[in-house]
Amino acid sequence: MSFSLIIPLFNEEKNIQFLLNEFLDIKSLLNEDFEIILIDDFSTDNTLEVINLIKTHNSENIKIIKNKKNLGQSRSLLNGVKNSNYDTIVTIDGDGQNNPSDIPQLIKIYRSMPDVYLVGGLRLKRKDNLIKRISSKIANKVRTFILKDDCIDTGCSLKVFDKHTFNTLPFFDGIHRFLPALYKGFGKKTFFVPVDHRPRLYGKSNYGTVKRFYRGIIDIIRVIFILKNKKND
Repeated sequence: MSFSLIIPLFNEEKNIQFLLNEFLDIKSLLNEDFEIILIDDFSTDNTLEVINLIKTHNSENIKIIKNKKNLGQSRSLLNGVKNSNYDTIVTIDGDGQNNPSDIPQLIKIYRSMPDVYLVGGLRLKRKDNLIKRISSKIANKVRTFILKDDCIDTGCSLKVFDKHTFNTLPFFDGIHRFLPALYKGFGKKTFFVPVDHRPRLYGKSNYGTVKRFYRGIIDIIRVIFILKNKKND
């Protein structure tokens, strides 16, 4: 068994070293081969320099992709998947708020349920500011009501999923937040479990609340049409 760990990064110079150290500390619990794919999304800080330095000490496991311009999380994820060697994809945020110690649990569940194609984390005790928690809760309720994706926290980046199914999905900018709805709509079972969530130690969130809300509405409409066309196939 093996998997590709994909981490999109934008201005995370102070978080990525800590995050990777945590992951490497628990790798003995995985009992699987793995690769780490770091996608630098045209960072304006020293993120690229930091991950290049990390790679010099872990060259056999780490692959670095540098976007030629800022493409966003979805396209960074797509670039990571395209360059992955393994059929099982694991994703995690580069800001350190997801806890790598949850990865072995998610992979174990994914491996033990052969009819499940996506296992996602649920941040039941989020450590974000009040405005972000409230806006996210509203967005999740609206999305769940409309799309019936059975996921109360689709925005959690900590996920394990099947690469082949991902590659059959019509890509759009924002797809990373709608994988549960798309997998279910394409006839693939999903499963969700509570995971840890931590305060951001360094930097700030790269996504504005208002902008994300309006984009979310547009993306919900897009997903509705995608799933409708799928049913008509």
